[in-house]
Amino acid sequence: MAHEAPPMENFLENLEDYHIDEDVGFALPNPLEELPYPYDAWISIVKNLPVLIENGELREKVEKLPMLSIIDLQGHKLQRLAHLALGYITMAYVWGRGDDVCKVLPSNIAVPYCNLSEKLGLPPILVYADCVLANWKKKDPSGPMTYENMDILFSFPGGDCGKGFFLISLLVEIEAASAIKVIPTIFKAVQNQDRDTLQKGLGDITTCLYRALEVFQQIHKYVDPDLFFNVLRIYLSGWKGNAQLPEGLLYEGVWDTPKMFAGGSAAQSSIFQCFDVLLGIQHSSDEASSAEFLQEMRTYMPPAHQKFLHSLESKPSVRDFVLSEGDDNLQAIYNKCVDAMASLRNYHLTIVTKYIVIPANLSKKSQPSEEPSEAVNKGTGGTNVMKFLKSVRNTTKAALLQEM
Repeated sequence: MAHEAPPMENFLENLEDYHIDEDVGFALPNPLEELPYPYDAWISIVKNLPVLIENGELREKVEKLPMLSIIDLQGHKLQRLAHLALGYITMAYVWGRGDDVCKVLPSNIAVPYCNLSEKLGLPPILVYADCVLANWKKKDPSGPMTYENMDILFSFPGGDCGKGFFLISLLVEIEAASAIKVIPTIFKAVQNQDRDTLQKGLGDITTCLYRALEVFQQIHKYVDPDLFFNVLRIYLSGWKGNAQLPEGLLYEGVWDTPKMFAGGSAAQSSIFQCFDVLLGIQHSSDEASSAEFLQEMRTYMPPAHQKFLHSLESKPSVRDFVLSEGDDNLQAIYNKCVDAMASLRNYHLTIVTKYIVIPANLSKKSQPSEEPSEAVNKGTGGTNVMKFLKSVRNTTKAALLQEM
């Protein structure tokens, strides 16, 4: 049966049904940190990943793990923690030290990982919902949600680079998500043709998006471009569109043929797709196939978040209402909101230039004899990242309404 969107007045009460938290939005509120016996064997490996990889002991340790049934992993938070841990172990096992790729994931990890993934409706690879949305804790539980008072649960090699990358992504997400509670007001205003309330709602969303942009700018303080490009990025790469695993990864004991899955990507964040839907921003289906890629990335989101986006799509069009009103002031406020989205996407391009394009060009210069790597322009999601981001930024700008 098709998922029916809740009536407007029940929309906020239903946020919990969509696994959306009032304080942290799409992030998992207060993730668990420990798994019970016998699953704690996974945690003891994942807590020591950088050392095990450096000492060349990781794969042997993983291969000695017992095959576990997931039957006793009860409850959403416990299952999300297990999915995060198995995702980290899988990435570490496949990529090793970065120059020794494994094409087969052993069955003692592959079987429970795929069973758990099926239960959660997520793919068996480390996704954004794992490493960003479920990979955090507060140092002082009663303290604020600030970088200084937070940490990630698990780390890859690359020192604090992963902490900076994942936590800044999470804090951007949370800042933008504070606008979710405005969405019901906006739809109600459209339904009631209430321009004043709509203008205020759009203004609130614009403010949240610019606050998210301010948080995004902190990435320079915490993430080193060289470590990100040459170390962390290896462990975030997937096996779709990846020259090192052209056929994908074989999940032993689950499938007879290798499977391709994209690595974690900001395109798997529900929050920006949510505002695209709300503002009626239509991404291009021809230029860099950005619309197709964004739709595909929805399948990497938790099912409850996919349903939320689907429910937004069934609501009245904010954009059509703004157009039909022919009100200069309302159009200007709508445009400011779209402009805030474009600014975030523009900034994302400058970040990718600093953290991927420039280090890639430097590594090409230092190894001129090597074949130019096609990975230079590839994002962890497997796309040509600059082309994709430019396409998304351009179609966001194209949503601006022309002055009458």
